[in-house]
Amino acid sequence: MEYIGFVFGLFGLMAYLEISGLKKRISQLEDELSSMKGTSYHEERTGLLKAVRDYIGQSVILEMKEDYEDSDIIMYGNSKHGTNTILECDSSWVLVRIETPKFTKEKLIRTESIDRISLRKGE
Repeated sequence: MEYIGFVFGLFGLMAYLEISGLKKRISQLEDELSSMKGTSYHEERTGLLKAVRDYIGQSVILEMKEDYEDSDIIMYGNSKHGTNTILECDSSWVLVRIETPKFTKEKLIRTESIDRISLRKGE
C-alpha cells in the first residue's frame, strides 16, 4: 500500500514540474510576442494580408511554414493537377478552395501559417 502512495506521489510531482515548466515557457513566449509588436514581423504580416486580399478569387501558389504544412495544399493545390483559389480572408483566417480532377475541398487556414503567396503562372 505504501508503494502505491509513493508511485502516485511521484506522478503528482512529475505533473507539477511539467506544468510549472509550461507556465514559464508560456510567459517567455508572451514576452517575446509583446516585444515583436511594431517590428518587421508585423510589417511582413501586414504585407501578406494585403497580398491575400488582392488575390481573392484568383488561383495562387501557397507556401506554408514548416510547422503548418498541409498535405492537400502541397500535393494537390500547388501541383499542375490542381489549384488553390482564395475565396475569403480576414486578419486571422484564409478560406481556400482546393480543386483537383477528383475532388473539390474548402479549407480554412491561419494567416500565420502562410509563408509566401504568389499567383500561378498564366493567371
